[in-house]
Amino acid sequence: MFIDISDRKELLRLLLRLTPDAVPLWGKMTAQEMVEHLINQVEYTNGTKIPTCDRPAAEAYESKQRMLKSNEELPKNVFLGELPALIYPDIETAVHQLMQALDDFDAYFKIPGNTAIHGGYGPMDHNEWLIWHGRHFTHHLKQFGLL
Repeated sequence: MFIDISDRKELLRLLLRLTPDAVPLWGKMTAQEMVEHLINQVEYTNGTKIPTCDRPAAEAYESKQRMLKSNEELPKNVFLGELPALIYPDIETAVHQLMQALDDFDAYFKIPGNTAIHGGYGPMDHNEWLIWHGRHFTHHLKQFGLL
């Protein structure tokens, strides 16, 4: 089961349990790095940042279909490079910025026909992004023992 990112009250409740010294169950991210990582990713789906997909369209589409039908969790300890420096002064500010980014996500998808590009899956609509973000958020919430 994956978290429903539309349930903002529950999501905020979980995220506000994070402390600056929270130790992840796996990986090297701090709690604030994880929250800022989620902000960055959501900004690619709310019109703030412009994403690209370098995979051939047919390959991206097939991968997206597999992801949408799968109940598998994201793998642990995937290393995608160095994390950028922290932007926000503290974890609470970062959590509230994540909630704002999610509100912007909702507003972006109120425009009929809007899609946002996923780097591996190509264009995705609001429902597809709800599924992907739900998986991604679940992965990181479990990383810090919040689920």
